[in-house]
Amino acid sequence: MSPFDLVESSEDVKEYQNRYTYLYGTVILALVILFLRLWYLQIFKGTELLKFSEQNQIKEEKINAPRGMMLDRNGEILVDSLPSFNVTLTPQYIENTDDIATELASTLNIKKEDIIKKVKQSRRQNGVFKPVRIKEDINRDEVGKIERMIIDNPGLKVEMVIKRNYLLDKSGSQLFGYVSEVSKEELPQLNAKRKFEFKLKSGDIIGKAGLEKRWDFELRGVDGARFVEVDARGREIASGKDLILGGYPEGADYVPGHNITLTIDKDIQQAAYDSFIKNKHTGSVVVLDPNTGEILSMVNTPSYDPNYFSTGISPEIWSQLVNDPFKPLRNKAVQDHYAPGSTFKTIVAIAALEEKLITTKTTFSCPGYMNFGRRKYNCWRKHGHGPVNVYQALERSCDVFFYHLGIDLGIDKIAKYARKLGLGSKTGIELDNERTGLVPDTEWKKKALGEEWQPGENLSNAIGQGFNLLSPLQMATSYAAIATNGKVFRPYLIKKIESIDSKVLKVTSPHLIHNAQKKENENDVTISHETFQIVKQALVDVFEKEHGTARGYKIPGLHIAGKTGTVQLFQLTAETVFAKCENKPLKHRHHGWMAAFAPAENPLIAMAVHIEHGCHGTAAGPTIRDITLAYFKKYAPDMIKNLNVKVKEIVTPQEEE
Repeated sequence: MSPFDLVESSEDVKEYQNRYTYLYGTVILALVILFLRLWYLQIFKGTELLKFSEQNQIKEEKINAPRGMMLDRNGEILVDSLPSFNVTLTPQYIENTDDIATELASTLNIKKEDIIKKVKQSRRQNGVFKPVRIKEDINRDEVGKIERMIIDNPGLKVEMVIKRNYLLDKSGSQLFGYVSEVSKEELPQLNAKRKFEFKLKSGDIIGKAGLEKRWDFELRGVDGARFVEVDARGREIASGKDLILGGYPEGADYVPGHNITLTIDKDIQQAAYDSFIKNKHTGSVVVLDPNTGEILSMVNTPSYDPNYFSTGISPEIWSQLVNDPFKPLRNKAVQDHYAPGSTFKTIVAIAALEEKLITTKTTFSCPGYMNFGRRKYNCWRKHGHGPVNVYQALERSCDVFFYHLGIDLGIDKIAKYARKLGLGSKTGIELDNERTGLVPDTEWKKKALGEEWQPGENLSNAIGQGFNLLSPLQMATSYAAIATNGKVFRPYLIKKIESIDSKVLKVTSPHLIHNAQKKENENDVTISHETFQIVKQALVDVFEKEHGTARGYKIPGLHIAGKTGTVQLFQLTAETVFAKCENKPLKHRHHGWMAAFAPAENPLIAMAVHIEHGCHGTAAGPTIRDITLAYFKKYAPDMIKNLNVKVKEIVTPQEEE
């Protein structure tokens, strides 16, 4: 090697020496950064990160509290809760969605495409950590198969939940309501109202309608919690006692919801529903105790099975319910109101008697029509009723008689007596969305429509048409008041509320709203005992006299008092006013009403039945009869023990109002 070669090597070393300095500096800097990062994580953030680590290692599982039961007045269970099993899949732990969907589809007998769709939709809406409910209410065989699959699929789980069980199926759905999972939109709204209560969380089940919604807080109870230790793949390692020994939280047991005893009678409720179904009727019925205001039955048709909602209602069934023109999801007895038809004539008769405009001997002649102004007002009976007094006018439902009373009384006086008997205002029942109804007067029309009251409107309103609007609940309440000589009780459904340990938390007592025989202010009206007796006798004649409009539905030996009513839905021409209703399209057919109480001399039960498109008031007759028989067979069998009433022996009259 020459001296020149050594010089060249020495110069190369000097050239690379600077580069080594940069390398050493980079390594040292990296070590410093690593050290600082470790110090930050282990010293500065150590306690917080340890907590996060333990939270990842320990998974909290909610234990759903059973909702409280609903019982009828005699302690019979109407609604309770049962254990149910669901299959869930957590996307976080899914390695191959297609494979597990194929296996689940075969095991659970559902479509693979539906499983994949559910998982993808949940990923978009809720992220990968929220479990996706694949199938609800699985049977024991399916539970066993899924448990075996869980060994190789940690994201899969059999979840035990509490399912709501409605024992009456369709016969009480609008009254009891249904439960379902709280939506994202509902969460902030509901929690804003629950300032000092347990906050709702995503996935919680809440009451969505009826009593379930109105009394959700009392029924829902307090959920418990269970803590389980899981590995990195989310598989359970230990739980319960093992965790406690390891210093982890113990969890908490659930507290069941309160039990609610209703005023409803299970047998009367079922009898009312069965009568509607047997006679293929659409409408609603309210049955109550006139001496207390306790609701014995509240039925609507068409109906639905609320158990569908407990296990997750299908889009197809939901679509059918919301698009049904007869609105099966609505509680028509409370949420809808209708013109009362001839059932309102009872109120007009009371007003005329109290105002001394008529006596029991006063008669008006009915040739089948009445001319007033430029218009001809027809009676429902083409050839008229001849001369009739107040007894006969109510018995036969003569329109002309009440046209005269409407002219003589005027709408303001009629309104005062109607309101005195509980019409045209909310009853205060423990249900949401109760309608007010409408009892019109001159002041109302001027404010609402900006028009003066016209004299001719007195005639149509006097027979329950015009602007009058009443709910079946209001109708039942008013006839209960007539039955008790003017005592208007607030109708109620909740008899008492008890905790799981039988501690009574609430008891409801009868509440008297009005006593029609007493004045509440100087402008108030009163109704005498004598007037009530006259009207009640006339209502008995409706069922028992030869020309009574409900004579085909009397029960021999039991005095029923009541009134039929027919409501025209459209203005009829002279050519169509007497056309046969049954020949019209369904949506053009008249509604039918019947309100009644029994026994007339000492009423124990009052009811109102509304039949949509029933054509005649007597369409409600079979249901009035069926409810009455069911009640007295159960609560007063001695009163009908000698009766041998068979449905086929009772013939509907050919002539009906």
